[in-house]
Amino acid sequence: MTVFSTINTVRVFAMDKFAAVFIDWVERFGLEGALEHFRGGPFANGQIDEWVAEYQRLVEGVKIGYPPKMLSAPGLKPWYPGPLDHHKRWPAFRDSLTQLPADVVEKLDQSTSKIVANTHSPDTPRYLTKGLVVGYVQSGKTTSFTGVAAKAADTGYKLVIVLSGIHNGLRRQTQERLQAQLVETAGDGAWFPLTDATKDFHKPSATFAAHQGGDRTILIVAKKQKDVLARLLNWLTKAAKDGALANAPALIIDDEADQASVATAKINPQIRSLLKLFPRCAYIGYTATPFANVLIDPSIPDELYPETFILNLPEPDGYFGAEKIFGRDAIEGEYTGPQLDGYDMVRIVPDNTVAQIRPVGRGSENGFVPTITEELAESLRYFILATAARRHRGDESHSTMLVHTGMKTVIHDAYREPLRNFFNNLAAAVKRQDPDTLTKLKTLWEKETKRVPASRFDGLTPVRFDELVNHLSEVFGDVKVIVDNFRSRDRLDYSGARPVVAVAVGGNTLSRGLTLEGLVVSFFVRSANTYDTLLQMGRWFGYRNGYEDLPRIWMTKGLKADFRHLATVEAEIRLDIARYEEQNLSPREVGVRIRTHPVLNITAKMGAARISYASYGGRRVQTRYFRENDDTWLGANRVAATALVTEAIADGVKVDNRGDGTMILRDVDVSHVLTFLQTYRVHEGSPDLDPRLVTAYIGKESRRAHPSLLTWNVALMGTPVSDVDHVVDFGGGIRLGTINRSLIKDTGGDEADIKTLMSKEHRVIDMDISASEARGKSEGALVDLRNASIEHATTGLLLLYPIARDSQPDPANIDSRVPFNATDHVIGMALVFPGNAEDKVSNKYVQVDTSGVDISEYDEINDALEGSQDPETA
Repeated sequence: MTVFSTINTVRVFAMDKFAAVFIDWVERFGLEGALEHFRGGPFANGQIDEWVAEYQRLVEGVKIGYPPKMLSAPGLKPWYPGPLDHHKRWPAFRDSLTQLPADVVEKLDQSTSKIVANTHSPDTPRYLTKGLVVGYVQSGKTTSFTGVAAKAADTGYKLVIVLSGIHNGLRRQTQERLQAQLVETAGDGAWFPLTDATKDFHKPSATFAAHQGGDRTILIVAKKQKDVLARLLNWLTKAAKDGALANAPALIIDDEADQASVATAKINPQIRSLLKLFPRCAYIGYTATPFANVLIDPSIPDELYPETFILNLPEPDGYFGAEKIFGRDAIEGEYTGPQLDGYDMVRIVPDNTVAQIRPVGRGSENGFVPTITEELAESLRYFILATAARRHRGDESHSTMLVHTGMKTVIHDAYREPLRNFFNNLAAAVKRQDPDTLTKLKTLWEKETKRVPASRFDGLTPVRFDELVNHLSEVFGDVKVIVDNFRSRDRLDYSGARPVVAVAVGGNTLSRGLTLEGLVVSFFVRSANTYDTLLQMGRWFGYRNGYEDLPRIWMTKGLKADFRHLATVEAEIRLDIARYEEQNLSPREVGVRIRTHPVLNITAKMGAARISYASYGGRRVQTRYFRENDDTWLGANRVAATALVTEAIADGVKVDNRGDGTMILRDVDVSHVLTFLQTYRVHEGSPDLDPRLVTAYIGKESRRAHPSLLTWNVALMGTPVSDVDHVVDFGGGIRLGTINRSLIKDTGGDEADIKTLMSKEHRVIDMDISASEARGKSEGALVDLRNASIEHATTGLLLLYPIARDSQPDPANIDSRVPFNATDHVIGMALVFPGNAEDKVSNKYVQVDTSGVDISEYDEINDALEGSQDPETA
């Protein structure tokens, strides 16, 4: 038996019929209590010792052995063996998940057991667990915390409070799910809910003690709103004074834990006061955007910093996240090879049309009338087509389109009639078989299905236009325009008998937690100032089973680049947590790093953010962004490269000609490299290559007692002149053919993005190792190889790549790449450093810049926190 087995006490302890009874005593009275009871009975000490050893192996395996990666506090005793035979809430919840594949349920079992195991045992006399679970947007976080609640209640937690966002829609949705999956499945007496779908928390007529009794667990689902929390605090404060909370271990789940819970004037103190009421309490935050949470000051004892654990929920199979849609950059230290560029599902809204679909400037929303631009019209037509295609496949479920152009309600309201008129006119044209309309629809469908073929996804069959056209009238009959914001009476309601086909127009009520069922199309031009706000608006993340080929997003080029950056940030955070677990570090010992952005702030709640540091030891960094139409910029880099090569050769350095278009200039003096770095122009989108940081690091290394980086090898990474049409003259008699690096689609101009310049094996191009052998080694092994070489352990490597100005995409990447269209050949640059990450130089402060923030952007959030619009709080 392994600790990864599904937790089943009968199987684990089948060797002894009394073992299950022993485990039951451990759960109720702790290990010491069970030992005291059983050692006084008729059992041999050796037999009891076997039970204890097996139990300890099991609980240790649950705590640390399961796949989700986490940072956890040292000294937390393993106690949770997983679900036992006499538990009823978890088995009932698990059995209700009939729509999920068995392997998904097994992973859920594993991850929820690991979360519970990293809290304190409820029989501990006094404790406060503070943990954070990091999921993905629209990825099943609710299912996870529902499972955690079930398992916690099975082990003796008497109160479960779910703080469910700041909006009624999310609270109601969460309440309905918990009612269906917890309360109704476990049977009478297991749960005692004090809230329902129509009513947030109000003071019950009876005391807390009166609701206690037997095996039942009290369940409360409450909004994070000051009046609601005040009522909850008053009721529980009375219970604490009466001593009723002394024997009531509490689990508090904070859904959307980065929203309102961190650094707010009212909600944050209320949550902290809530935790203080309980002698035994586990607080677990759930969020897909943990930036504010990991920047809370851990030195403040009663703050909500997740000092006990931070856990990564694994990305579920079939999940459409930022990485799949937008792609991401390779991460330093990631050894899994090149990453996807993302599916070709994003369509660009030109910047010069934004003012027609979103008012620009303070006060411009008054009297605003949106224009149905060509891009918006195309997205609306495509939504109708995609929904019809789903119907042809036999998918009769909900189908939703999101239109999110701004936060203010007056903007949302302005869209209602223009959208309805558009659909009415389109439906009428289709009904009368207007040839121009049908041709336009057919052309759009064929273009889109060619860009993202159904054949790329397992089990999907292509749908022809002549097949879906028969379903158009049905879709037109069902489609509705719903304006959903905190002032509107319209609400997205998926609870009816008929499938919903809706274009949802809104702002914050649609951008936090709330699931948009069957989301197919998003038209999104809403600006945002912070990582967390932008990611949470990405309602297009989630599951698209049966229509994986159909989702589309219309947005500006800048927003697309921002989401790609955020996909990289997400991956780095998760990789950091995984690394820290391997090093047995706790959240109090190390902070999670967050990559900065030239424009976006990380979060509005920067908390204890401090200086971050850059170390180049053991790293390779490379240019990826270029200004393809800037002759001066491109020319300066050609001049910088030529000067470096010419001066190095004038010094008499050894030139190693590989014969394949690669030349190595060996033992180049650091002064030439520093001059080059001061004249070579780095795009602002590559902060890792900031010349000030790089030169500061080189200077620091060169001044050490045992200096490094005083000499460099310079690799010229071209091709044989005879093989290509273009040649670059590097000076000193060196002429090389250009290489090919095409652009990521929808980039170009001042931000031409090639994504990847160098291959992994290039980091040892100056060493005696073949390319094929280098490709077979991990990045870490190549770092070690350089550091172990006397000749290379203190020598830097600078690589220059002559890129053809008209580089063409590889046929395999034709859907995600476009040609380079530069005015001159481009010089790419990469640096490889020996050493390790111990030596650092100051990077830059992470701080909030509020100068560009429109304060009105937060009006709706503030209204929600104050409760001015909330019928449930009355």
